Amino acid sequence: MPFRSKETLEKWVSDFHAARGAGDLIKVIVQDGSDGSDTGLVVVPLENATATIFMEPAALGEAQWRVTFEPQPDTTVLNSHQLHGMAVELAVAAELCSYLEGRSVGHDEAGQA
Repeated sequence: MPFRSKETLEKWVSDFHAARGAGDLIKVIVQDGSDGSDTGLVVVPLENATATIFMEPAALGEAQWRVTFEPQPDTTVLNSHQLHGMAVELAVAAELCSYLEGRSVGHDEAGQA
């Protein structure tokens, strides 16, 4: 069954970080699929907000990814410098999501495409 394991996603995130020079706080954690498979979950913490972004494939085996913002426990209040920093963080997250979608096209975990 095609999916992206934690190991595969760690490699992809490492490749993205090496090519982009950004996203050093991004990590991959274990996410158990409905059948118990290690499907991986990409976590993008935001330094300039109290929220964290999670990325995962929209559906098992598909190239499209979805981004989820976890609920914020507190209100985020930023000055202009912090808001600009958050915009940069979101831009990196968007680039990573596009990168993961690109790497997912035609990927078969068994064949390590």
